[in-house]
Amino acid sequence: MVLDAYASSNPDQVHEDVLQKSRDACYKARDAFYSCLEKESGKKPTEIASVGLLYPKECSLSRTEFVKSCRSSWVKHFDREYCRNKRVQRLLDDGDERKGPMSLPQPYTFKPSPST
Repeated sequence: MVLDAYASSNPDQVHEDVLQKSRDACYKARDAFYSCLEKESGKKPTEIASVGLLYPKECSLSRTEFVKSCRSSWVKHFDREYCRNKRVQRLLDDGDERKGPMSLPQPYTFKPSPST
């Protein structure tokens, strides 16, 4: 990554524009990979990413660019976040199938408390 080479030659200097450009490149690569995952969601996932994320071979190029553009800790973080969001969405979608009339306890099931 360009940022690492720059940082090693100038350890005491922080250039915000370099950091911002690197972060933007990472975000673009991340978005490209995850949009590929959504687009190719009907295909069988054959490749393994970090944190157990599986993806189809068609997304290999965008995955390589994502890993190259971002720090490894960021890649793991974004993969975890993506998996967590997909799991929550799947649970919410499954919950729609179970919706129906809710049966509440009838008033006569409760015994009135003795008032003395």
